[in-house]
Amino acid sequence: MGGWGSFSSLEFTLNLKSRSITKFGAFYNQNFYPRQLLASRYSPMKSFKVNLSDRPAASVVRVDPAVGLAIALREVGLSAQPRRVLVVVGGASKLTKAGHQGVRQLFLEVLAPLAQKWQACVVDGGTDTGVMQLMGQARTAINGTFPLVGVAPIDLATLPNQTPASEDSAPLEPNHTHFLLIPGSQWGDDSPWIAQVATELANNAASVTVLINGGEITWQDALQNVQQGRSVIVVSGTGRTADLMAAALRGEATDHRADPLIASGLLKSVALSEGCEKLASMINTIFLKKLM
Repeated sequence: MGGWGSFSSLEFTLNLKSRSITKFGAFYNQNFYPRQLLASRYSPMKSFKVNLSDRPAASVVRVDPAVGLAIALREVGLSAQPRRVLVVVGGASKLTKAGHQGVRQLFLEVLAPLAQKWQACVVDGGTDTGVMQLMGQARTAINGTFPLVGVAPIDLATLPNQTPASEDSAPLEPNHTHFLLIPGSQWGDDSPWIAQVATELANNAASVTVLINGGEITWQDALQNVQQGRSVIVVSGTGRTADLMAAALRGEATDHRADPLIASGLLKSVALSEGCEKLASMINTIFLKKLM
């Protein structure tokens, strides 16, 4: 098979006449290079399993824009039935030790428990860094059973035992349950996809985005979500972009990129210093909306 690698137990067979790939349901191993498979222009949108930790294997699919998100989600076992969705965007850089502990507490005491309570689907960037890492760790810490879906550019997401494609590459977070690898070679290419995946999963049910800290790309994340008609709750006191957005909400001159967010009427803020109760109340209020 040459560059296709080898298999310890067969997961895919390559039909050279029809140029199709058929899944047989075993697991990815270190001798198999999914990027070659996923990038192939002859590959249909088929999922595969990957072991990232001692927890159940995660389902992974490459999203083909020509086929569509609905099929990609169905391929990884996420049905089209309406469900509440929680989107988490931002980062965790340049936080003080106390600030990091406060943010971690939000995940352990608010975000993960609420996702579990409502069996909401959580959508984030899926890599083992920042808020995505905190979300994954919190799900495991509370023994959560809610779907945790990571959306990442295929050229930057690194699978186990795979050589990173670039210095900007990042490994997938091991506690996520599903991954959608979308077309892209830069961070930020995933921003519109994260928002669209959340909308597709919600299927007219209530959804909300929580924004913590964050850098330049977080502005794109926020805009993409309000353009989908989704409320964005900014946690002020977590630094960087979150604090700039919160200041703009207070009427302070910060960054012109806040203007369309404020004009949407969908940008809200809660202070980290207010504790977990206020954020929990805001999310519960949104999730209490009846499924349509």
